Amino acid sequence: MNAEFFDALELLEREKGIPVDYMLDRVCQALLTAYKKDNDGLVCENVYVEPDLENRSINMYVAKAVVDEVEDPLTEISLTEAQEISNRATLGDTVRVSVETKKFGRIAAQAAKQVIIQGIRESENGQVLSEYSSKGHEILTAVVSRIDPYNNNVYLELVSNGEKTEAVLTEKEQVNGEELTVGQHIKVYVVDVRKGTRGPQIIISRTHPGLVKRLFELEVPEIHDGIVVIKSVAREAGNRTKIAVASTDPNVDPIGACVGPRGSRVGSIVSELSGEKIDIIKFDEDLAKFAAAALSPAKVVSAMLLPDGKSCRVIVPDDQLSLAIGKDGQNARLAAKLTSCKIDIGAESAARREEEEAEAVLEEAVEEILDI
Repeated sequence: MNAEFFDALELLEREKGIPVDYMLDRVCQALLTAYKKDNDGLVCENVYVEPDLENRSINMYVAKAVVDEVEDPLTEISLTEAQEISNRATLGDTVRVSVETKKFGRIAAQAAKQVIIQGIRESENGQVLSEYSSKGHEILTAVVSRIDPYNNNVYLELVSNGEKTEAVLTEKEQVNGEELTVGQHIKVYVVDVRKGTRGPQIIISRTHPGLVKRLFELEVPEIHDGIVVIKSVAREAGNRTKIAVASTDPNVDPIGACVGPRGSRVGSIVSELSGEKIDIIKFDEDLAKFAAAALSPAKVVSAMLLPDGKSCRVIVPDDQLSLAIGKDGQNARLAAKLTSCKIDIGAESAARREEEEAEAVLEEAVEEILDI
């Protein structure tokens, strides 16, 4: 092993971040694998590989017992041969016999090469896993590299610290109706990073509510500084998102901070989400008030928390009923997700009739009691 070999290992460390010690260990394994292949699968317990970083060399040798009569040439050596290596050798000693790696056969050399290549891949995969594990639940900018017309999967190129990694945006994680093109830069949310059989799997999404949350954190300085806090997010990707915010400073309006001057902040987020509508709701510790606000843009006449503590009865003007419920129930559904509360929506006229009927029944009951 000459100095050029060690130069190559140092280059790998600089360019790929693969430690020299790690690759030396893999090279030692590769040489042992080659020796085993070259000797019909021998279990090489008496074969040793010693790397020497200081002298930039790798030595391989077989430890053999010095005997009178050699029965197993792989583990034993005659006294005459042993003394050619060391003139002090005597019967019963163990001598180190150098192995010339250049004499390994083609199959053995190929096996060694595969061990080294596998070592590089494992190290690179480990680095990717480590790099992106720290980016879980974060936003990354990716470039669309290709689109599979058969399953509609979009293959993206992620770049971190100058290294490129491929990730797949599955059809399920794409926003319905959003058209992506090759070369387009998009933001994706890292849902999870897993160790797969073919290397690290970076699970990304464009539909996850976390994407909206992170976009607001990037766009609104008050959120980044902790003055405005995102309490919850409910999203139906491609259509509408509701986000609840609160302020830790009474002088800061959380909704105004998120909207930005002339709607610039929320506008850039809507643009990134291809026109998805966003309702910004002020969080309230009072669940009834919070549920009423969550039904925005519908106006609410009254809201009451029911005895179970998890449900609300909300009354809206008759002309606001369809707006409160939303198309296919979307507005009510998102409000319920945002507040984690079951919301019963009623029209004002119907509620008034119910009250009148209840009052009539009560009056009747009182009259009967008084008559008795």
